[in-house]
Amino acid sequence: MAAQKTNVMRLLEQKKIPYTPHEYPHGDEAVDGVTVARMTGLDPARVFKTLVTRGASKRIYVFAVPVTAELELRKAAKAVGEKSVEMVRVSEINALTGYVRGGCSPLGMKKLYRTVFHESAAALESIAVSAGKIGFQVELAPAALLKLTDGACADIITED
Repeated sequence: MAAQKTNVMRLLEQKKIPYTPHEYPHGDEAVDGVTVARMTGLDPARVFKTLVTRGASKRIYVFAVPVTAELELRKAAKAVGEKSVEMVRVSEINALTGYVRGGCSPLGMKKLYRTVFHESAAALESIAVSAGKIGFQVELAPAALLKLTDGACADIITED
C-alpha cells in the first residue's frame, strides 16, 4: 500500500471500491503520462490522463483518454452535445477541480462534472488514473470509475 493516502484513495475506501495504488518518483513538475506508465510498470493503454475542457455553453467537461492518445475536440464536443469544446487554461485547473496539472483525477473534483472516458476503457479489466496528486496513481475497474463519476464512454480520440 502507498505510504501516503490521497483524497481519491480515501474516497475509494469510503465507497468500498477496491483499487491498487501506484507511486512514482517525481519533482514538483508534472511528467508525461507515458513516463508515468513506464515508472509504474503499467501498460500505457491502461493509463488514462484527465483533461478538463469548457464547452461553447461555458459548461465544464472532463475527458479521460489513454496517455498515448490525443483528445479530438470535435469528437469530444459531439459526445457531450456541444457545438465545440476547448481545453481550459492550466491556470484555471485548480480553481475548477481542486487539483494541479499532472495531478488531476476524474475522481473527487470540487464538483461532479460531466465525464467521458475513451471507449477503450470499457474493454479493459482495469485502468489507472491520477490519484489526485503528482506521483500517485490508482488502478481500478473502469465500471467503478464510470459509476463514481456518472461517466460515459465514447470515441473521443484522434485517429493515428
